[in-house]
Amino acid sequence: MCGRFVATAPPGELADYFQAVLSESVADAELEPSYNVAPTNQVHTVRAREGHREIEAMRWGLVPSWAKDQKIGSRMINARADTVATKPAFRSAVKKRRCLVPADGFYEWHKVDGQKQKDPYFITRKDGEPVVFAGLWEAWKPKPGTEAYDVAMEQAGGDDLPWLITCTLITTDPNKEMKSIHHRMPVLVPPSDWDRWLDPDNGVDQVSDILVPAPDDLLEVTRITTRVNNVRNKGPELIEPAPS
Repeated sequence: MCGRFVATAPPGELADYFQAVLSESVADAELEPSYNVAPTNQVHTVRAREGHREIEAMRWGLVPSWAKDQKIGSRMINARADTVATKPAFRSAVKKRRCLVPADGFYEWHKVDGQKQKDPYFITRKDGEPVVFAGLWEAWKPKPGTEAYDVAMEQAGGDDLPWLITCTLITTDPNKEMKSIHHRMPVLVPPSDWDRWLDPDNGVDQVSDILVPAPDDLLEVTRITTRVNNVRNKGPELIEPAPS
């Protein structure tokens, strides 16, 4: 799985890198650089919008359009590549609402035999380029007549409810570097496949070949300290190598 990552690039820099425009919500979100992005945090994403790429702020943890309550999102941070087209929570989004989630790198934990605490690792590209996760997104509002709707309307003071935009990251089998750490890894989308992945006119069968492990030798794996375990820690010291 992928449950934490690093995202420090400001939206303007992302817009330049992806040749994208900024959505109105990005300015409102005012996301701070974070070395410990966790589920339910707001994250920058890239999606197709009216023929161009758009940088959008979304909450990590997908809430399906049919969900009665947004709390389900905390359990929907990852979608498996082998079941994403059939799982009720994701099968609609994978057809038309695909996105990219850029990051500096991501974290994974490895269980060592005879050791109570798992060792955390920071994974980046060897060439220094961002890692770009394959993601899905959804827009959700509570339905009238539900408790979630009544609560949201009370909080909104009777105004129209805004859409909650959420996302999930797709995972696949590990490549050579990841295999010794964990049995899953996030799908990484190369630049040559960005537009094909984002294009809502492409069916699932036209993009399924993207949902594979990253090439061997693409990634660099660094063991770090357990400071990353605490989600309140957000600083750059988290990615410093652990003492040997």
